[in-house]
Amino acid sequence: MGRTVLIVGGGGREHALAIGLLESESVDAVHVAPGNAGSASIAINHNVSAGDVGGQVELAQSLGVDLVVVGPEAPLVGGLSDALRSVGIPSFGPHADGAMLEGSKDFAKQVMLKLNIPTAGVQHLTAETNLGAAVDRWGSPWVIKRDVLAGGKGVVVTEDRDEALDFIRASIESDGMVLLEEFLSGEEASMLVMMDESGFVALPCSQDHKRVGEGDVGLNTGGMGAYAPAPVATEAVRERAISEIVEPMHAHLSSQEIPYRGCLYVGLMIDDGAPSVVEYNVRFGDPETQVTVPLISSDLCELLLAVAEGRLSKSMPTFSNNHAITVVLAAEGYPGPPVKGRPITGDLSDFTDSVGRAFIHHAGTGTSEGTLISTGGRVLAATGIASSLAEARELAYQKLSEVELEGAHFRRDIGHRAL
Repeated sequence: MGRTVLIVGGGGREHALAIGLLESESVDAVHVAPGNAGSASIAINHNVSAGDVGGQVELAQSLGVDLVVVGPEAPLVGGLSDALRSVGIPSFGPHADGAMLEGSKDFAKQVMLKLNIPTAGVQHLTAETNLGAAVDRWGSPWVIKRDVLAGGKGVVVTEDRDEALDFIRASIESDGMVLLEEFLSGEEASMLVMMDESGFVALPCSQDHKRVGEGDVGLNTGGMGAYAPAPVATEAVRERAISEIVEPMHAHLSSQEIPYRGCLYVGLMIDDGAPSVVEYNVRFGDPETQVTVPLISSDLCELLLAVAEGRLSKSMPTFSNNHAITVVLAAEGYPGPPVKGRPITGDLSDFTDSVGRAFIHHAGTGTSEGTLISTGGRVLAATGIASSLAEARELAYQKLSEVELEGAHFRRDIGHRAL
């Protein structure tokens, strides 16, 4: 008998995990809660909100699952992994205390400073702070971070002093404090690290495109595309990141009363070969998952279950030499309020040819009266996998050209830094 797995969440990351788990020889059945139209076509969806901790535990028990994989950060901060483990169900995702590395940017920064992990300088601003002096200390551009879970929208980077001060004042009014960080120059990359008390393994580094416009201009988004491996993360950079950033964090997290078990997402800034930490997340990134999971050549379920049970060192994964790229198709209006409910048409089926393969990752999709419709800002992504990044990119854009959604937009330069 193969294993039964429950994935918590309903976006592109969760659809990517469902695809990867269903390709695992050790898996018989995959359930997703709440899921989307993509996961509904390959797995079994359940109408339970990702944030409903009690509902998710009840569902996992009723299904008799062997593993729960938690996608979003909010249920982790809310203690979902703690609740699952208390009833004997392995959960891929850290306990609530470990999840505070993403739940509180202040907490994460204090841990980094304590461990001498390279990161930006920080000022804690409150109603008592001389804000003018604070913003003038480092000068433009200003990096302001709210100390709350804000769905990726709690950070402002601006060269406009008035805009910086307005966001600082509004954040202090709503949250009581806000962080002002020193600006880090360089090129960003993401390192997803599977981690438990027995060991860790870094997946191939990826790079995503946060800005809505080509040439990395315009408003920040949840991510308009990504690719892996990212050439900026050279072997020398990877080795430095592991020795200066990952190893101290692993030593710290595995020494806690409850060890960290899950994915530690390390947001890196690489400047002249030197990596430093922009932020930590405590789960798989989106859209980074869409380009890193397909590069794992060994059984994905075995890897995730080994981490959830604290025995990663005995079940290390292997990786392919392929390249992957994913291009997000966003709804009209995104990253502002998106237009929802429009039909999605065209050929959404996978294809494989002599160059590689391409397929669709669903994110904000659903069905209405049998018709596939958009339900969110980032609607879907076309992903290409091939032996070179250029070929993977061509496959992704070819697949995307076969999909139609009125008013939708996408970036035509995903991967431009590498190509």
